[in-house]
Amino acid sequence: MKKEVFAGITGLTVLASFLTSCDQPTGAGAAYGAAAGAVIGAAATGNVRGAAIGAAAGAATGALVGHAIQEDQASRYGPAPQGGYPVARWSDTPGLVISPYPPNRLVDVSGIPRGALVRDPASGGIFRRP
Repeated sequence: MKKEVFAGITGLTVLASFLTSCDQPTGAGAAYGAAAGAVIGAAATGNVRGAAIGAAAGAATGALVGHAIQEDQASRYGPAPQGGYPVARWSDTPGLVISPYPPNRLVDVSGIPRGALVRDPASGGIFRRP
């Protein structure tokens, strides 16, 4: 019985990851919500059906929260450029990245989550943290 529940949770989590665009907060929220909902649903009911219901509810809730975060980012940074924001490159120093904008200076991104938008202090350009 526990093997079936674990297999169901794993399958739903993988499916949610493939069906969402995890580059954006909406997709990431849906994926994390589906995973959390599947675990909670399986723990509460002990069966795959409960895990599936929990995953669906979690994905919907996570997508709503992620969409709110994405809207907040859009209001602060303006609309994303066509093709998306460029991604910085890692430097040899931990916590520092090389800005994709000239003069390509080092930018401290320690404490900033992976994939978050960062403003280059030298050029004012916005890029994604790798």
